[in-house]
Amino acid sequence: MKTLSAAVLLACLAFAGRAAVENRPAWPQWGGPHRNFVTPAADLASSWPAGGPRRLWQKPLGDGFSSIVTDGSSLYTLYRDGAADAVVALDALTGETRWTSKYDAPFHEVCTEQLGPAPRSAPLIDGDRLVTVSAGGLMNSFDRTTGRRLWTRDLLQGSPDALRACGYSSSPLMYKNTIITTAGGPGRAVVALEATTGNIAWQSQDYQNGYSSPILIDLDGRPELIVFTFGDMADLNPDTGALEWTRPHPTDQGVNVATPVWGDDHLLFISSAYNGGSRMLKLVRTGGTVSATEVWATQRIRVHFGNAVRLGPRIYFSNGDFGSAPFTAVDAATGDIAWRDRSVTRASLIAAGNELVILDEDGDLALATPGPSGLELHAKVALLGERSWTPPTLSGTTLYVRDRHQIMALALGR
Repeated sequence: MKTLSAAVLLACLAFAGRAAVENRPAWPQWGGPHRNFVTPAADLASSWPAGGPRRLWQKPLGDGFSSIVTDGSSLYTLYRDGAADAVVALDALTGETRWTSKYDAPFHEVCTEQLGPAPRSAPLIDGDRLVTVSAGGLMNSFDRTTGRRLWTRDLLQGSPDALRACGYSSSPLMYKNTIITTAGGPGRAVVALEATTGNIAWQSQDYQNGYSSPILIDLDGRPELIVFTFGDMADLNPDTGALEWTRPHPTDQGVNVATPVWGDDHLLFISSAYNGGSRMLKLVRTGGTVSATEVWATQRIRVHFGNAVRLGPRIYFSNGDFGSAPFTAVDAATGDIAWRDRSVTRASLIAAGNELVILDEDGDLALATPGPSGLELHAKVALLGERSWTPPTLSGTTLYVRDRHQIMALALGR
């Protein structure tokens, strides 16, 4: 009877653990549910022990910069395996592999040996499907349960010059029954694919590719598609690809990487390194047209390849091209720098309520609260290896992180 009771107890604990995972919030795409790296407040611990937050599991993973997405039960990401890309589904509770699907993904990088052919783009959860993109611009759709490949589309077919030296890194988004992403080249700068078949629903514009990912915004109750390309910022109708407005944002060699940030006050923040600087645009809908007016622009603010988040009237990010990139708070309305904090260097971040979870490029993880005059650092620990350039993923109070060699799950709750 005691053995039976123990078995029943273990079964109940396993069921409870599984139910807890399946009830965790989804992080289905680049930047999370709203594509802005902001989530509701979570019950995060205010401090960590000396060794950092509790590690739920940890395992080796192949080379890659692809973000981790989750439906709450499974995790999905990409890594490089020889000349192939590997898409992997992991159990969110244990880290055990549920399936792996590999496919040839030829790509020779000429940008820098630091990056290699490893995948950069974040997967996209689309109902029962998972959509991925290789560094060479090859998009695939998979059955999320089995890993069976459903269709393949070469995004750069017909315009091979659209592939940038540092590879394709734009992460796709879902809109209605289409998958939208950048492709580059005359007449196909942006493409929308039918989610079920991969066939072209529409393609439009003539911009060259940048590295940034598109976002959908709500402007007075109607959706707008914002794309940041080689040297321009543009707003398209997501149903047709028709151009609403465009404005130049030139940088050296067209290296526009950071995802634009949208605010409820109709302010759109754009930033890049390589002499691009930053600008804030005010969007206004008048009848059937949308206009964009520049509110401010400066070369003092430069988001390199990390991300920025907006909380209330301020935007937070690591500011700088190369060398030092102190963590910075900027007033969204004016572009004035409120403060800098050099205790945090070049990093990616998530806002959970008013708290920031920050992962710098050296693998140091921090928990902090931004204040009026500085960053209140609650906890910090050396966690991962070098080139921890993949932004973290937060599902409830569980954080998923990776570098180029491993992936791990951390309990950040109280």
